[in-house]
Amino acid sequence: MSKLKFLIGDVKVNKDLILLLSVGGLFSLATALSNTFVNVYLWKQSNDYLPIASYQFSIAFFQALTFIIAGRLAKQIDRVVILRIGISFLAIFYIAVLLFETDTLIATILIGAILGIGNGCYYLSFNLLTFEVTEPDTRQFFNGFMGLLGSFSGIIGPFIAGAIISSMIGNKGYTYVFVAAVILFICAVILSCFLVRRELDTEFNLKRVILERKLNGNWRRVTHANFFQGIREGIFLFVISIYIYLATGSEFAVGKYGLITSLISFITYYVVTRIIKEEYRLKAIFIGGFLLFAAVFTIVFKVTFSLLIIYGVIISLAYPIILVPYLSITYDIIGKSYKAREYRVEYIVIREVYLNSGRMFSIAAFIIFTAFFPAKQVIPILICIFGVGHFLVYFVMRKLELDPT
Repeated sequence: MSKLKFLIGDVKVNKDLILLLSVGGLFSLATALSNTFVNVYLWKQSNDYLPIASYQFSIAFFQALTFIIAGRLAKQIDRVVILRIGISFLAIFYIAVLLFETDTLIATILIGAILGIGNGCYYLSFNLLTFEVTEPDTRQFFNGFMGLLGSFSGIIGPFIAGAIISSMIGNKGYTYVFVAAVILFICAVILSCFLVRRELDTEFNLKRVILERKLNGNWRRVTHANFFQGIREGIFLFVISIYIYLATGSEFAVGKYGLITSLISFITYYVVTRIIKEEYRLKAIFIGGFLLFAAVFTIVFKVTFSLLIIYGVIISLAYPIILVPYLSITYDIIGKSYKAREYRVEYIVIREVYLNSGRMFSIAAFIIFTAFFPAKQVIPILICIFGVGHFLVYFVMRKLELDPT
């Protein structure tokens, strides 16, 4: 027990919290093993940014739409059931990628829709369960430890997947990797059966939570911050992995990149979780956001694998610094908002809608500009413009009226 306390600090954990971390860990491992390589897989079939960008836009659109639908369902059925539905759709997604041709624009949009539905159900229920099983004094631990699990998955997942794919002829390696992801998702579904059922609500009042943006300045600023977070994530979700593949011509290089960056994130998440106290959260958000913006300029003028590694090192340090306090503040504000217990589903839905709206905005801009201008010329400009997203989060969050506790 003393060793555990040394590792996690003076935090009281319960069964549901550990189970939810375990489910999230399996999800992170499955995603790390395969998700990065989907972009490369699609690129190898089309050699064009348009199908990949359309695929990512489809994910964001259907994820936002599913959040609304799943939010209404979460008021009528157990949250854990929504979680299982989401994970099942994610497993179906990888099966569809393997079984059907994905070299057409319509096909990439359709598989993006499947993944978006899966993500929407999963993240709605996972975020909701996070809100329900954590308290203000365990929230930062949970977010930090979840980041640790994600980083650990990122260390081993892409490296192993890249090695398997590169060692096999054609696309045979992708089959093994995607099947492994499906198995991990199935394990996550089984593990979710042990989560305690949650009390059901009867009313789904999205209009009242939207109105709360006018009445509650803190909640309004959180939604704006999520939009700015989304505008960076939109195009960076796929551009970097394609950059690495184009610079090296190797999936194994994509895996090595993931190993290096995730190892750094793993260490940083642990340190950040332990040392960033509540009074330093906004300063951490500023530092993390600034580093994420500064990192963009390492790959604007020239793209090489070495420069991409430098970029990866910087963002691996920056993401834990900003995300751990940022997510903790977000959940704290939701927890103090109007009828947070009754409307927690609606708050999570609106938050994710703003996040995915930001993603759709930047991806749509990417599609429009690459349609009229050469990709090599316009992409550096776009990543500079949208790379500022997380830095803007600080300038929104600094105006929060936080209760000294």
